[in-house]
Amino acid sequence: MKNIFILIMWLPLFAIAQEKVEGMVMEANEDNKHIGLPGANVYWMDSQIGTITKDDGTFSIPYSSTYDKLIISFVGFQSDTLTISEPKMVHHWLRPSNLLDEVVVQKERDAVQKAYFSPQNVITVNSAELLKAACCNLSESFETNPAIDVNFNDALTGTRQIQMLGLTSPYLLITQENIPMVRGASQTYGLTFTPGTWVESIQITKGAGSVVNGYESISGQINAELQKPLTDAPIFVNGYANLNGRLELNTHLNTKLSDKWSTGLYIHGNRRDAEVDNNDDGFLDNPLANQINLMNRWQYQNPETGWVSFLNFRYLNDQKQVGQVGFDPDVDQFTTNAWGSEIDTQRFDGSVKLGYVFPNLPYQSFGFQASYSSHQQDSYYGFNVYDIDHQSIYSNLLFNSIIGNTKNKFTTGLTFAYDRYDELVNTQNFERVDRSAGAFFEYAYTNLEKVSFTAGLRVDTHNRLGNFVTPRFHIRYTPWEMGSLRGSFGIGRRAANIFAENQKLFASSRTLQLQGNGGSVYGFDPEKAVNYGVSFLQGFTMFDRPGNFSVDYYYTNFDNQIVVDWENPTEVIFSNLDGKSYANSLQVEVDYELLPRLEVRTAYKFYDVKTDYQTGRLQKPLQAKHRFFTNLGYTTEPKENGSQWRFDYTFNALGEQRLPFTASNPGDLQLGDFAEGYSLMNAQVTKVFSNKFEVYLGGENLTNFRQDNAVLGSQDPFGTNFDTTIVYAPIFGRMVYAGFRFKS
Repeated sequence: MKNIFILIMWLPLFAIAQEKVEGMVMEANEDNKHIGLPGANVYWMDSQIGTITKDDGTFSIPYSSTYDKLIISFVGFQSDTLTISEPKMVHHWLRPSNLLDEVVVQKERDAVQKAYFSPQNVITVNSAELLKAACCNLSESFETNPAIDVNFNDALTGTRQIQMLGLTSPYLLITQENIPMVRGASQTYGLTFTPGTWVESIQITKGAGSVVNGYESISGQINAELQKPLTDAPIFVNGYANLNGRLELNTHLNTKLSDKWSTGLYIHGNRRDAEVDNNDDGFLDNPLANQINLMNRWQYQNPETGWVSFLNFRYLNDQKQVGQVGFDPDVDQFTTNAWGSEIDTQRFDGSVKLGYVFPNLPYQSFGFQASYSSHQQDSYYGFNVYDIDHQSIYSNLLFNSIIGNTKNKFTTGLTFAYDRYDELVNTQNFERVDRSAGAFFEYAYTNLEKVSFTAGLRVDTHNRLGNFVTPRFHIRYTPWEMGSLRGSFGIGRRAANIFAENQKLFASSRTLQLQGNGGSVYGFDPEKAVNYGVSFLQGFTMFDRPGNFSVDYYYTNFDNQIVVDWENPTEVIFSNLDGKSYANSLQVEVDYELLPRLEVRTAYKFYDVKTDYQTGRLQKPLQAKHRFFTNLGYTTEPKENGSQWRFDYTFNALGEQRLPFTASNPGDLQLGDFAEGYSLMNAQVTKVFSNKFEVYLGGENLTNFRQDNAVLGSQDPFGTNFDTTIVYAPIFGRMVYAGFRFKS
């Protein structure tokens, strides 16, 4: 019996190799050298089954006798359709479209791709989806996707706050090419520091992520893949302007230096110097702003030896001024002449990624990631001063291989992170150094016909969080064709940066109280939460047109949380969780090609998010329990020169939201217990003149819905009832914009 048990346990490790098509997509050249194309689309015609090539151009896609036409496509290259009748290796070269007299596209890739065979619930948003909105920065890239909620952070800065599964962005792991990006000092404004045109695609993972990426992910992960110098257009220019005075210019300059080296210079600038106060409360609806953002990106690729690498350098200078109309910092700063605020940020960061694939063992590879960032923010909000200097170092070493065959894969490695914080909150200085080192192992079993799963474990030691173990588990079951049932479980931990994550609270007359218990992070214990999730995805064909239906349910339970209690309108209390805090999230979504070239995406979301505050268990403030979403996209048939029209429309409806307690305020400054529901509509029209030039015209908040009394006590900003934090709807009204895109 013992031998039989051992045989059963080890049987998956020696199972018959998975039926799949594997290979490499490369850029055509005279010598037929193996120059891999990362980010190319590979998918079966008339199906939802597809993948994207890795950094070295390799791919793996499940084989099914149901499909025999494999489409390979990439922007700027001819799309090819291959006839595949059996599982095999494929090496295919794509030719640049500028070498062709005519380009025939068999079928466009879905702008949003849902993974059917991955154990993790992953949604990939590619560049076609990002073009559906103005997409000026990463925080504005989720307007047309229901997986992420975009909320308004405050009544001053115009900053968008993203949420997933009912939790705010600090509980998300936000990475750039799988290197942590928005964290620590950059938590509030960091998403606005990545221009939308720099982004090639976004991967959204719901629920606890992989142990490979660390222990901090609680509600999910957002990973932004940047444009690659080798495959981006040699010259790309994007100009944008709106009626609220915002001007932007993005320029990409890419050069192929040799067969192996490519480099790109990415330049972004935005400016707003028009004072706009559409709601006549005396305060600017949007900040006066000026940002310069420069990135130099290097790419090395040598498939003959198996090496691939990326090297990035970036410098950012971002300046914002908010407050009353007419506020002059040179005269009015720290006086009662007028209320104002300035937020000045300088940031430098650099990163390196190295990858080596064994030429004779394509399933085995090494990877190394490292980054450094220096983030300095100097700011004041009225008489409140908040300065933060954050120095960060991160590195991750990975090794990938198989056990027996490619059906059984594993990833293992080591992680090191260092963060030094120097914060000034009014007259009090907070300094700390966080150091952590960890090791991880993740095993992946793949059986595309029935069950696939990943099981990961990491062990970390942290000078403040202590020694701890992080387990993560994801499983996928295929009950029938085009059906995917998933389950997940994971634990996440984090040291909350209470001031950086809640900067909006400085723009009020509230006093800050820290009721710690002697813990290691600002006197508090670290945060810890468990996330469970289940989801189902079903693809279908109706009236010869494709679609899919999905339903997700996730539950997050906090063992400890730093509770931000602002139920008293005169104060904010930070404390360790004393009781219960949880978030229930349910989403139902249907995507369907309603008519030829007319796609509809609609979703309903329900949130039950509650925390025990000083006054009892309450629903999270400014969180709509019910949300409805619809996006319609229509494109005309492209002509031979690429010209076409694109039309996009997005509708969001939010149910009522609980408001923080304001009943003790004077009568005209009381907001009631709940804010009524409302709806928003955005639309954009794009005229593509050719493969090189297009213009777009769009509008946000087309019905001109605005929140009344967004700035409480606006007539007396230095009084005891001044508050800019209770924002549940737009304050800037209708916004019309226009722009152009050029590439060569």
